[in-house]
Amino acid sequence: MRPMVRPALRRAWRDLRYVQFGVASAHAVVVGPVDTTTGSVLELLDGTRGLPLLRKEARGLGVPDAWLDALLNRLARAGLLEDTAADGRGADALRWGAGALDRLRADLGSLSVVHRGPGEPLRRLAARSGVRVQVRGAGRVGAAVAALLSAAGVGRVDVLDGGRVQPWDVAPGGLPPESVGERRDAAARRLVARSAPGGRAARAGGPEPGLSLVVVAPRDGLAAYAPDPVAAGAWVGTGIPHLFAGVLEATGVVGPLVLPGGSACARCLELGRVDADPAWPRLMAQWRSGRRSGAAPACDAGLAASVAGLAAAHALAFLDGDVPASAGARWEVSSPLLRWRASVVRPHGGCPCGAAEGEEDRVGRERASAALDGQDTMAG
Repeated sequence: MRPMVRPALRRAWRDLRYVQFGVASAHAVVVGPVDTTTGSVLELLDGTRGLPLLRKEARGLGVPDAWLDALLNRLARAGLLEDTAADGRGADALRWGAGALDRLRADLGSLSVVHRGPGEPLRRLAARSGVRVQVRGAGRVGAAVAALLSAAGVGRVDVLDGGRVQPWDVAPGGLPPESVGERRDAAARRLVARSAPGGRAARAGGPEPGLSLVVVAPRDGLAAYAPDPVAAGAWVGTGIPHLFAGVLEATGVVGPLVLPGGSACARCLELGRVDADPAWPRLMAQWRSGRRSGAAPACDAGLAASVAGLAAAHALAFLDGDVPASAGARWEVSSPLLRWRASVVRPHGGCPCGAAEGEEDRVGRERASAALDGQDTMAG
């Protein structure tokens, strides 16, 4: 073991006795009381020393072994301690090419803030290399999402789309200008390969992994704003999680992230809209079937980049084992105010996806638990 205080969390003394690790309140930890000797020992925890050398240098500061071990345990319980020796166990999974691990150092630092068990950040990052994601759409949003996922270490990113790249598909972080006129799927594959830390889209060898997630980012933003429940039904039926993202007119949308049987699906969303607006089916029938001119869809570069970034972040949080806020919710932002707002998408009782039954069971368990807690309180 080579202990190291997590370097991604900036350190500052609140006063002479308390040290704060981290600036942002979401992840900051305050440790104390701490004396000057402890402060000197903290400087030794930089990941370059094994325990024998660390104990030797700590003794030189007048710190006995038992006291040092207690400090290490205290920091570990606070989620502030990393073991740099763990790199050797997980780094091989990240070495797809020269400099791959170095390309992912910043991502590793971010994971170390969120997942604080010793060796856990590297394990999560290495696990991404065995994941397969499908992005449906290679427009300004979809291409950027695919590039971001590949750059973050996702081992395989497949992009599905038809037709040829148009000038208005081009955007920073997405398809480049030289791809205009090429097949969209081929241009997206090259983008994914260039974005991958090892210089290629996936590791060679081994069986093809199953789909962990589908990101639905169609060039026609209507299919993200109001997803077709028939098209999405196949993913619900096969249990494949899927996330909707896109730009319609001057509104960007991320979500919902559909966890089949566990959260609201595209049909739940549509049924809820019908309940709120009886004219919705008539409107959708016209919008979905109406012929559009050859004009480029409204999708400004800044809004597309914002939507792609948030969608990729939510996708990565899910792939890393968390349940992001887009599960059962939609995040929307509209120009010119650009204020993100969230709306809950609840499972609909008339939808056959099964999420409503699960919601009822969850609410029932929460009510039963609250009732038991009340009984315990009265009994006490």
